[in-house]
Amino acid sequence: MVAPRLMVVVLLGPVLIPLKLPAIVMFNSLTTYFKTGPIRSLLSDSAGIRRLYERKRWSIFLSLVAGYGFFYTCRLGLSVTKKPLLDAGVLTVSQMGIIGSVMLYVYAIGKFVNGMLSDHANIRRFMSWALLLSALINLAFGFTSLFAGFVILWGLNGWFQSIGSAPSVVSICQWFSNRERGTRYGIWAGAHNLGEGMTFIFVAWLVNHYGWRAGFMGPGIVCAFVALMLFRTLGDRPQTYGLPPVADYKNDHSAGPPPQGTTAELQKQVFRNPWVWILAVSCALMYVARYAINNWAILFLQETKHYSLIDAGFVMGAYPVMGFVGAAASGWMSDRFFNSRRNLPTLIYGLLQTAGMILLFLAPAGQRWIDVVAMGLFGFGVGGLIVFLAGLIAVDIMPKAAAGTVKGLIGLFAYVGAGTQDWISGFLIDGHKTMVNGHNVYNFTPVFYFWIGASLLSLLLAATAWNVKPRE
Repeated sequence: MVAPRLMVVVLLGPVLIPLKLPAIVMFNSLTTYFKTGPIRSLLSDSAGIRRLYERKRWSIFLSLVAGYGFFYTCRLGLSVTKKPLLDAGVLTVSQMGIIGSVMLYVYAIGKFVNGMLSDHANIRRFMSWALLLSALINLAFGFTSLFAGFVILWGLNGWFQSIGSAPSVVSICQWFSNRERGTRYGIWAGAHNLGEGMTFIFVAWLVNHYGWRAGFMGPGIVCAFVALMLFRTLGDRPQTYGLPPVADYKNDHSAGPPPQGTTAELQKQVFRNPWVWILAVSCALMYVARYAINNWAILFLQETKHYSLIDAGFVMGAYPVMGFVGAAASGWMSDRFFNSRRNLPTLIYGLLQTAGMILLFLAPAGQRWIDVVAMGLFGFGVGGLIVFLAGLIAVDIMPKAAAGTVKGLIGLFAYVGAGTQDWISGFLIDGHKTMVNGHNVYNFTPVFYFWIGASLLSLLLAATAWNVKPRE
């Protein structure tokens, strides 16, 4: 019962007052509410098993793709509103870097904690509540103007946002077998690009017409409705519906027999595997580059290449569109052409990511379509790397019953890297500004060297895991 009780604390703790003695009954009820349900007796009708399995698989998979995409619309509002906030004198560049870092550091810790808890959770309830609470935080963010308020609210948002990824991976591992997991994982991982695309284009339009506050309140309203939808369409693990494990249902034991031991014992194996740690560091460096573009590229395009907010949003739109293509193609390609091995595809995607960033940096101002191509290259590359480095390689080589722990540990490293990037980038950009005709002019050259160097180092570390092999 320890893990489910802790689940209630980490999910609702930031917004609950300390529980008094009379509230213990309520606390125990919440504990039961969020933990995975009991195993039911296996259904006897094979045709009924097939009908229910396929209906649930489609419902859950489509809900994971759509739901995880909408998580991002409640995460990236600050990226779109940076220049309006800067022009209005509400925040400085350094303050925005600090706010972004706080969110990402909290997100990193949350990824680790909630990843472990996801292995014990009812994914339908855990993930749906997280999105609803993130939506409410975004609504509150649109009503504040104080730096301290921004820090606290965006930090809370980081916690609830951290419950989107690992539960999705756990659910994919519960409902899809080894031979089909790469393809499904790749399509799901591309879902964040849908969310990014909606944010960069739709939120930019909202901000341009209604001000920066609409950039948070709009996503908050939309995601509240999406969370209610997820309550109906996501699901718990197959055994709670009287269905067999997916490996038995699909007759797919290609990676050998499942490992023996409790979930807690299998989780410990994750921390003893050196390849998981190497992949986690590589992913952290990749996330430096990813969140550099996510959080600062619109400001770069506006300040250095003189785009309007709408035009910058259009250029950025190539990034999530191609990111979705790259992510969706990555899992399928590695399953179809590389026998579910991820090494060579990881190298190819890493080179494309780095090339896109260099092209964006070197392209002169006024070359809109070159910038679009650069964003597309970067997006395609990072889309595949998010599939491989941010989870799939490590999930492949560890027990699937500990998939949430794997995803949580790598997520911890990834978002420590992303958070560290945000405050370093903020100070590098703020520290290399000059005053010209009464206006601040920002020099992005030093910060681009930092971003590109991190991308190259990530690629080198990933190459050391060339020969790791999958297991059940």
